[in-house]
Amino acid sequence: MELTTQGGFSTRVFGPRPRAGEPATVLVHGLGLSGRYFVPLARRLAERGATVLVPDLPGNGRSRAAAGRAPSPGDHAEALAHWHRRLALGPVPLVANSVGCQVAAALAAEQPHTVSRLVLIGPALDPDVPAPHQVARLVRDVPREPPRLYGLAVRDYLVTGPARCAVEFHHALRDAAGPFTDRLAGVRAPTLVIRGAGDPLASPAWTRRLASLTGDGRTAEIAGAAHAAHYSAPDATATLIEKFAADSPGGLV
Repeated sequence: MELTTQGGFSTRVFGPRPRAGEPATVLVHGLGLSGRYFVPLARRLAERGATVLVPDLPGNGRSRAAAGRAPSPGDHAEALAHWHRRLALGPVPLVANSVGCQVAAALAAEQPHTVSRLVLIGPALDPDVPAPHQVARLVRDVPREPPRLYGLAVRDYLVTGPARCAVEFHHALRDAAGPFTDRLAGVRAPTLVIRGAGDPLASPAWTRRLASLTGDGRTAEIAGAAHAAHYSAPDATATLIEKFAADSPGGLV
């Protein structure tokens, strides 16, 4: 793994270094976290020769916070688009988890030339579920995740800051109430929605609904996994992504 910083963006690089004009698989983390919990999946994907980039979104992990208010999913997508241009990447397979799925959907809908395929793992914040129930679902998920994820997540949340996390959660709830699904309806990249079978946040009905909104969507479920399926079951997640890539134009790069 190599850690690079460009334009305030800290990025973990796995596999061959990215080259201008060529795509790389990009992994987008969830609210308040960093790319650290994507390391097991990134390593697994890179074993097959893929270039995998795991950026920390602005204000998270090692990336510099943008000036002004805490960003919305749309703001994060705009920052990712600038990052994509700075690296001169081609269209990328974009993989996201939880609220990161809203960021990925915004990028795929508003900058379609940047995304070749979209993979959403455990998309959270079903707008039909009240916010207090969303928090309760998150609490229910905690004992279902590997214990080693707890310390990683707590450290990331402290780095981001509780106040910033709270504001970003508010932005994410507003985004989920309309813009998220509206954007997905405009996504034309092949889309795979994955959920862990024990995920209390991303229900089967919610994931099916999201997949149905896209022009080319499908769903998959990972037995024995919960909300962070990419962390607890990186091999199974990587296999699904690789199979999806093989069925889509361009493969996994």
